[in-house]
Amino acid sequence: MGVQVSVFQFNAFQENTYVVANDQGEAIIFDPGCYSKDEENALSDFIEENELSVLAILYTHAHIDHILGAAFVQRKFKAPAYLHEKDHGTWNAVASYAHVYGFEGYQLEAIPTKQVIDGQQLEIGSFNIQVRHTPGHAPGHVIYYFEEDQFIINGDVLFKGSFGRVDLPGGDLEILKSSIFNILFQYPAETIVYCGHGPETTIGQEKRTNYIHQF
Repeated sequence: MGVQVSVFQFNAFQENTYVVANDQGEAIIFDPGCYSKDEENALSDFIEENELSVLAILYTHAHIDHILGAAFVQRKFKAPAYLHEKDHGTWNAVASYAHVYGFEGYQLEAIPTKQVIDGQQLEIGSFNIQVRHTPGHAPGHVIYYFEEDQFIINGDVLFKGSFGRVDLPGGDLEILKSSIFNILFQYPAETIVYCGHGPETTIGQEKRTNYIHQF
């Protein structure tokens, strides 16, 4: 099964929204951050032009930049949405502070009805995805590991040369370090890491060079 990972950089936070699709036309949207009409169109046009069927919407966590497009995407594609229950509070809090960042048009969407838990194997269409709970940046943060294709949709735990901020509610440096060293760094070195911001990297590169080693 051939899998293609497409990235869209959305909103003022330059958040990475991913569409993972296979050669059967099945697709999963990760962390829809589209906010403007142009951004919404860019995502929906890509789905339609490639004749993709959106099977699910998966969230790594519920900070504002990763869910700005939740209402649009969930209403348009009517696919089940998945979030860890420990980020339900994070999700609901966005409506109270979106205006502070200038997102006056933010639309609160109901909390995703599908739960993800640590160690779960998600079978969505032909996709088989391992879920790991990786808190430290957000209480309910998870990563999604595609073992067959050797890549991770990693959200904001690990970045190329850096790591997720820990000064937001529920953030904790020691917990984040545990998520990185005890979970992410246990994957094979060649595993590609698709980050919530910035370029992709690999587990091997980050084990050698990431700034987290200085803490």
